[in-house]
Amino acid sequence: MIVVAGEALIDMNPSEVGGQIAYVPHPGGSPYNVAMGIGRLGTPVGFLGRMSRDAFGSLLKKHLAASKVGLEYVREGDELTTLALVTLSETREPFFSFYCENTADRLMLPEDLPVSFPKEAALHFGSISLLLEPTASTLEFLMRRETRRRFLSLDPNVRPFLIRNKDQYLERLLGWLGQVDLVKVSQADLEWLYPGESLEDIAQEWKKYGPALVIVTQGGQGAFAVTPTQTIHVQAPQITVVDTVGAGDSFMSGTLSWLWRSGALSRSALQSLSSEQIAALLDFAVKTAALTCTRAGADPPWQEEVTWL
Repeated sequence: MIVVAGEALIDMNPSEVGGQIAYVPHPGGSPYNVAMGIGRLGTPVGFLGRMSRDAFGSLLKKHLAASKVGLEYVREGDELTTLALVTLSETREPFFSFYCENTADRLMLPEDLPVSFPKEAALHFGSISLLLEPTASTLEFLMRRETRRRFLSLDPNVRPFLIRNKDQYLERLLGWLGQVDLVKVSQADLEWLYPGESLEDIAQEWKKYGPALVIVTQGGQGAFAVTPTQTIHVQAPQITVVDTVGAGDSFMSGTLSWLWRSGALSRSALQSLSSEQIAALLDFAVKTAALTCTRAGADPPWQEEVTWL
């Protein structure tokens, strides 16, 4: 199975109602969306995080369960649920404003962590849960505890407006790279972290820190992965975009589900994938992300909507 660790929050998405812009609540948070997408693709998955006992917290748990995500690793608190106000830029890239002071998901402590996981369980980390304390330090502790004991993946999903010191953040990020087996990062993330530099050069440099595979997503242009010997590109399908919220998370869900279904959810198996297999992995992931872009909100596709392998 796959255990996804991180934040669970409510995205307040804009919608036009009677000529006015209203904000509609949708369950979200990058790790939350990844878990939901994995569950909908028929892959065994559980969510590890802390949720409020308020009405939004109940909504978050209800949506996970409806998407076949296990709740055995969910912890609860009396604090409020984090809210993320979503607006779209002229390029249709979503911009998030977070209301997260003393909210439930950012107050995870080491004692909230499971003592152990099933032997074959993989762990996925990412997004603002690795930025906001004390949850960030708790999940970093978990990452260090489990590295090389099981498969670990990472999607930093960089949120610049939450990063006070870019150099310090990058130093922490490079440390995470040395502990995980797979990292997925977006072009937008890399362009903010390394303005003006080659995406492929950065991905190759990141690989030297330890990941067995580095994947870079490029929105409508598709994605590429770097191996020790080559760079493998795939194109994204042509679609009518409704919005891009949750697309990167769906890509991650597709990636991990493909690896699980292919029996490749281990470091050694990942290193043994052929170029054709990596291309098939990327192709499935970009199609999964594209389906998400055809509808409003972070609404990842179900197993019956996608074609496997």
